[in-house]
Parts: sequence; C-alpha cells; structure tokens
Amino acid sequence: QVHLVESGGGLVQTGDSARLSCTASERSFNDCGVAWFRQAPGKIREFVAGISWSGSMIYYADSVRGRFIISRHNAKNTVYLQMNSLKPEDTAVYFCAADDIGDYVSEGEMDYWGKGILVTVSS
Repeated sequence: QVHLVESGGGLVQTGDSARLSCTASERSFNDCGVAWFRQAPGKIREFVAGISWSGSMIYYADSVRGRFIISRHNAKNTVYLQMNSLKPEDTAVYFCAADDIGDYVSEGEMDYWGKGILVTVSS
C-alpha cells in the first residue's frame, strides 16, 4: 500500500507558475509509475502527465504539453508537476496516482490515489 499526499495548490493568476508535489512515505513509491490527473468543475477526470519509475518515460496530455513538466526525485519519494503559463481552464482539483506496473499505462491501471488538491487560476 502506498499513501500519496499532494501539496502546492492554491490560487494563482493567469500566466503564473505553480508546482505541485506528490509525496509518499513508502520506499516502494520509487518503483511505481506515477501520474497526475485533474478534474474541473462539472467535468470528468482527465490525464495530465505521467512518468515511469526511473523517469525515463514521460507522457503529457496535449492540453499541457509545452507548459507543464513532470519529474521525480526518488531520494525524496516525491513526484513534481511544474505548471507554467497557467490558464483559467487549468483550474481543477489535481490528483496524484501511482501504479505497481512501474510505468504509466492508463487511469484504470492506477492502484493508489491521493485525495487531490485544488488549483485555481484567476483571469
């Protein structure tokens, strides 16, 4: 079992940057594929970015490619989501999720989920 905790959300302005962190206390987190998802008000949850256990494989949704960067620091048991050039449409609850596969495959394959953290981008 891996327990995930997101941090770094809040209120930001259009064009600003923010960084989300996903931290786990279990060392096994370092063997997990990890992904960020988000759910905007009234919308279904969607994939944002994913990273393999080694960091060698990285994936982005088209809507954030070129603006968001996912990375991991395994010595700190942490995965980051650096969000740049934020837009009002990025407003959502952001969830961190991890899988035992070791690479991001799909939302349905994620084994562990954080509770989510709200990011609000004001215009």
